[in-house]
Amino acid sequence: MALLLPAVLGLVFLVLPLVGLLARTPWSTLPQRLAEPGVLTALRLSLLTATLATLLCLVLGVPLAWLLARVEFPGRRLVRALVTVPLVLPPVVGGVALLLVFGRRGLLGGWLDSTFGITLPFTTTGVVLAEAFVAMPFLVIAVEGALRGADPRYEEAAATLGAGRWTTFTHVTVPLVAPGLAAGAVLCWARALGEFGATITFAGNYPGRTQTMPLAVYLALETDLQSAVVLSLILLVVSVAILAGLRDRWITAP
Repeated sequence: MALLLPAVLGLVFLVLPLVGLLARTPWSTLPQRLAEPGVLTALRLSLLTATLATLLCLVLGVPLAWLLARVEFPGRRLVRALVTVPLVLPPVVGGVALLLVFGRRGLLGGWLDSTFGITLPFTTTGVVLAEAFVAMPFLVIAVEGALRGADPRYEEAAATLGAGRWTTFTHVTVPLVAPGLAAGAVLCWARALGEFGATITFAGNYPGRTQTMPLAVYLALETDLQSAVVLSLILLVVSVAILAGLRDRWITAP
């Protein structure tokens, strides 16, 4: 019973801001505000960039998770630590780091600009890169955990039957870890959707090009509080939907 009071206070501390958001939502004018061009543009851009960032994370993150889970090599612990750095790194610092690499005077950005005429900062592609940078660890951790929990005997049996590594990976390994892969992809998408710090630092805040919903909320706070509340409500609904969809895997205790 001694823990009941601080437990209730902790719950109130977490839930009360959400209640305040719902209480201040302009329900009577909500449909009109959702139909405003700025809201729809930010929503479309957020959904597009989050989806593209998730696809990029799948292409790069799944092989990385497989490497960490299945291959023994010197420095694997260091590589795993480096993969998880974006989880604890302030997103603004991540944006600065991206600028130093992909900016016009960056390690790779100068070469991309002079050779191919490709400029990444302050573009929609820059938004995708920023979101992928902060979201990929969620996918890698989830898929690596699923790979470590999968029975390797199925892969060994496929190999003994003559299946190549790629066939084994696509027809045996991926189906084995499909639940973990799906959960990691959804968490990755949700994290990309809510990214703010790295995006505004690396891609800027240009309506229609780099202004995603979190950036639109930040801008609306200075001019129109109710619009900021509406955008925040959209992000809250998406977050609740994500948690509800993953509750059996991530929340419900065994």
